[in-house]
Order: sequence, then C-alpha cells, then structure tokens
Amino acid sequence: MTDRTALVNADTGEKADRAVVRDALGVGVAVGLSGFAFGVTSAGSGLTLPQTCALSLLVFTGASQFALVGALAVGGGPFTAAAGAFFLGARNAFYGLRLSQLLALPRAVRPFAAQWVIDETAVVALAQPTRRAARLGFFVTGLTLYLLWNLTTLLGALGAEAIGDTGAWGLDAAGPAVFLALLAPMLKTGTERAVAGLAVLLGLGLLPVLPAGVPVLLAALAAPAVLWADGRRRRGEQEDAR
Repeated sequence: MTDRTALVNADTGEKADRAVVRDALGVGVAVGLSGFAFGVTSAGSGLTLPQTCALSLLVFTGASQFALVGALAVGGGPFTAAAGAFFLGARNAFYGLRLSQLLALPRAVRPFAAQWVIDETAVVALAQPTRRAARLGFFVTGLTLYLLWNLTTLLGALGAEAIGDTGAWGLDAAGPAVFLALLAPMLKTGTERAVAGLAVLLGLGLLPVLPAGVPVLLAALAAPAVLWADGRRRRGEQEDAR
C-alpha cells in the first residue's frame, strides 16, 4: 500500500467517524432535551427532586420513566406503576442480546455499557456498517443522551417546583405529549398502527372502570390480539389463493 493510498484511507475513515459522531450527537441532543418534560411531569406527580433525579440516573429509559410517573400521577399504586414501567423497559433486554454480538465489548465494560442500552443507542449502533462505527455511535449517543437527559430532568424538576401547580399551566400534559411524539415516527406499518390504536382504545376505555395504572398494563394485550388477527387474515388469504 502506497503512502498516498494510506492517506486516502485515513481521510475516508475520519470522514466516516465524523458522520457517525454527527448523527449520534443529533439523536442524543434531540431526545435528551425531552428530559425537561420528564422532570416537570415527575415533580407534578408528587415525586421529590431527589426521587426524580434518581429515576433518570438509575433507570434511564424514557418510556418507562414516563409510564411510572404517569401512573402515580393518576393515583396508581407504586407496584402497579412499577409493573408498567418494567414491561416497557423489558424491550431493552432484547436490544442487549443483539448489541452484545455487534459491539463485542470486553467483559469489564459490559456492565457499564448495559446502562446505555436503550432505543436510541440501539438504533444508531445497528445502523452502522462496521463494528468500529457501531461502537462509536453507541457510546457517543449514550454519553450525550445520558448527560443531557439528567441535566434537563434536574432543570424540569426545579422549574416545576418553582411554578407550583403544573396542572394549572398545562405542563402535566408535557410527558404524554413527548411520549407520543417519540412513538409516532416508529409506527410505519399498518400492523404497528393497529396495535397502537387498539392500545389507546383499551387504555382509555378501561380507565373509568379499573384502578389507576391497570388499564395501561391491559393495553399491552393489544399486541398479541392484533398479531393473532393479522395471522388469521394472512392464512385466510393464502387459502383463498389456492
């Protein structure tokens, strides 16, 4: 390999790394800012400032955090709220199985990296063409999002305490609004939209007749129900085609 070829390859590698870092920072900053909404929502649901910050520091999975404080805000018990958060967070275990093969991190690093296995880091890492790029995307996204999410959580909680009643300002709707904004772009197929729609109907329909927090758990039945109906429809189409 000539010196000129080596320089060209190095320049190409640097450009590729810069592109990965740019994309990772974009995702980290965009999502990290929504930690402010979580801070406001958590404080409005009755959690203290240390409790709110501890959730972001230790749990660090936005959907589960919003589900937990949302259930508490409407009067749900701690166990019901925790159950809903647990089921939402369980998806990260499946991300971890895939990322462990892709990133192939040293054993000493894996427990620390596991804290950053979330939707955003998984998406950025899995989109990369090489292991080096996947590792770079994973860690830049994770570090940016973790720092910014925790900072904005603190600011949101402090702001909520300063203004008093968050419901009077309409800030109690900030959490659900952000959650829906994050979810909507992921619903790309008809099946996914059907699951989301049925889950909303179940959650809202059961809200007046069941204890707070329980409708959210039962809304999870939307996924197997839609998948069963979709499978039955496909089998019927195959039989008609024969």
